[in-house]
This record gives sequence, structure tokens and C-alpha cells, in this order.
Amino acid sequence: QVQLVESGGGLVQAGDSLRLSCAASGRTFETYAMAWFRQAPGKEREFVAAISWSGRSKNYVDSVKGRFTISRDNAKNTVYLQMNSLKPEDTAVYYCAAGSNSRAIRTSEYGYWGQGTQVTVSS
Repeated sequence: QVQLVESGGGLVQAGDSLRLSCAASGRTFETYAMAWFRQAPGKEREFVAAISWSGRSKNYVDSVKGRFTISRDNAKNTVYLQMNSLKPEDTAVYYCAAGSNSRAIRTSEYGYWGQGTQVTVSS
């Protein structure tokens, strides 16, 4: 079992950068694929990015390719989301999730979730 705690959200202007972190508890962190999802007001939670347990395989939604980078440090039990060139449409609550398959993009495919961190991008 793993518990997840996100941090790093905030209010920024369009074009700025933020780095989100997700700290995991549990000795089996390195066996999980990790992902970031986001949920804007009035919208469904959507997949953003995922990374395999080794870090060698990464997957992104088209809207963030070239701007966001997912990474992980298994020694620190932490996964990151570096977000550059932020846009107002990136505004959402960002959630960290753990699962078994880094190619999974549906919320139902991830068994563990954090509480979320708010990212607000002003124009």
C-alpha cells in the first residue's frame, strides 16, 4: 500500500513554471507506475502524464507535450511534474496517482491517490 502527498501548487502567471512534487510512503514505491492527473472546475479528472517504475517509459497527454516533464526519484520516494510555459487552461487541481501500468490513462486504472494541489494560471 502507498500513501501520496502532493505539494508545489500555487498561483502563477501565464508563461511561468512550477514544479509539483508527490511524496510517497511505503517501501514498495519503486514497484509502482506513477501518474499525474488534473481536474478543472466542472470537468472530469483527466490524465496528464505517467512514468514507469524504472523511469524509462513516459507518457503524456498531447496538450502538455513539450511543456511538462514527469520524473521520479525512487531513492526519495518522490515523483515530480515540471510544468513550463503554463497557460490559463492548465488551471486545475493536480493529483498524483499510483498504479501498475504507466500506459494507463483512466482514473479507474490507478488504485492510490493523493489529496491534490491547486495550480492557478492567470492570463
